Amino acid sequence: MSDVYRQGAFGPDAWRVLGAEEPVPTEGAVLLPKARFLAEAGQLPAGAMVGVIIAAGDKLDDLEGHFARIGLVAIEFPKFADGRGFSLARLLRERYGYDGPVRAVGDVLLDLIALMQRVGFTEFTVTHGPTRAALAAGRLPAVPYVYQPGWDGSDGPGAGRPWQKKAI
Repeated sequence: MSDVYRQGAFGPDAWRVLGAEEPVPTEGAVLLPKARFLAEAGQLPAGAMVGVIIAAGDKLDDLEGHFARIGLVAIEFPKFADGRGFSLARLLRERYGYDGPVRAVGDVLLDLIALMQRVGFTEFTVTHGPTRAALAAGRLPAVPYVYQPGWDGSDGPGAGRPWQKKAI
């Protein structure tokens, strides 16, 4: 079974992480660390499906201008308590307008997934046994009350950013 959870189910993963010395193939989907992607961006094969792995502390500014070429962004979560990946996903969606898949990789636990979806994650690499079992059984917790709108604006009038609203 695949470790990738998306759209309510586990499914196959077409993406593979390339080793440091492996050449980028002309076919197939590969994930490159951000530094390698930026170093080789001008020499990547035209037909290659390329994704980028972003570490929790990375900046996104140097990827601006490349997002149309990136087929998947994988954001690493080195530990459960590290929330920097949440901010990166939100920035990808709102500031940079990235509309492709965003994957959470690393310490992804059940309690975080619904919150991760709200900030822009669309898929998750889940290796934690109890989380896999709960997701397979359809037990994804919901977030019933929110103060900020989700990245896709689907929350309705209850969620908002009052400091951005204009006075009437």
